[in-house]
Amino acid sequence: MNIVKYPLSTEKSIRLMESENSLIFIVDTKATKQEIKKAVEKMFGVKVVKVNTSISPNYKKKAYIRFSDETPAIDIATQLGLM
Repeated sequence: MNIVKYPLSTEKSIRLMESENSLIFIVDTKATKQEIKKAVEKMFGVKVVKVNTSISPNYKKKAYIRFSDETPAIDIATQLGLM
């Protein structure tokens, strides 16, 4: 199962990146917060502090992932080509 599908690049995600050191990803609808946390930590080799999820009206699950202070979200966004 591919847990993390792709990152979201919206105005809100850019604002969250700057203010809360967070990124938003679209993830598998059946994935738990723990699975998402492990997958992101493994993918980028970073420490995840918190994972919040929500399911949009079109049944896509968004994961709001907050990174530790040692890992700027902007660096990860740059790796992904969002910046």
